[in-house]
Amino acid sequence: MNRFKGKKVLVTGAASGIGQATAIRFAAEGAHVIIADVNEAGLQATAELMAQAPTVKPYNALDNASSQRLVNESAEGGLDVVCNISGTFGWGPSENFSLDEFERIMQINTTSVFAICQAALPHLEKTKGTIINTASTAALQGIAYTIAYSASKHAVAAITKGLALEYGAKGVRVNGICPGHVDTPMAAQIQENIPDGDIDFNLIMRNAPKLLDGTCQPSDIASLFAYLASQEASKVTGSLFTMDGGQLAG
Repeated sequence: MNRFKGKKVLVTGAASGIGQATAIRFAAEGAHVIIADVNEAGLQATAELMAQAPTVKPYNALDNASSQRLVNESAEGGLDVVCNISGTFGWGPSENFSLDEFERIMQINTTSVFAICQAALPHLEKTKGTIINTASTAALQGIAYTIAYSASKHAVAAITKGLALEYGAKGVRVNGICPGHVDTPMAAQIQENIPDGDIDFNLIMRNAPKLLDGTCQPSDIASLFAYLASQEASKVTGSLFTMDGGQLAG
């Protein structure tokens, strides 16, 4: 397929995981892709895997000016699709969870997402483009020991729906994807670094995938990004799409 020939796509979090797979997918379908992340070595590794050479733009999601500069530079000559995929995770018993860590997670997962959306919207109005944000199953259900992460992703869901209402009449579509457990480097680190404290793992495992092979691959999520950016999804806005192997089925 060549659904995105002539389109310009910005993908954040492109150094690994879902962001890397999404950048690869859009390039394979003909798009010119701008890949962005704080991890410059990871961006170079992603670029080597792509069918077409991307534009590589390091940025820091902890710095709102960096996020907005990324968009404004990427939008020179037009911008059609923004995939907000950069994110971070932290977990542990809430009674001793660091407030500084809470604020760091909110900055990366929420504030930077809004900063990028805010900067992108005037450009996307011109192209009748689209934004696809990355929420999580944690945006749709209470999940123990991940209060900061869950709060950040609930906020992403709210940003997505609010902007869809505000910009629908201007021709800009805004949707969100809610992945469940995905086989990424970040997920591996979560499993390897169990925090100290009183943790009831039965509460955590109730959100395990229900399918026999329910763990998603980054390429699975990338396929959903490509669908939502395509003409096939031209009537879809303000929606949250879950791909979780049945985690939230019951």
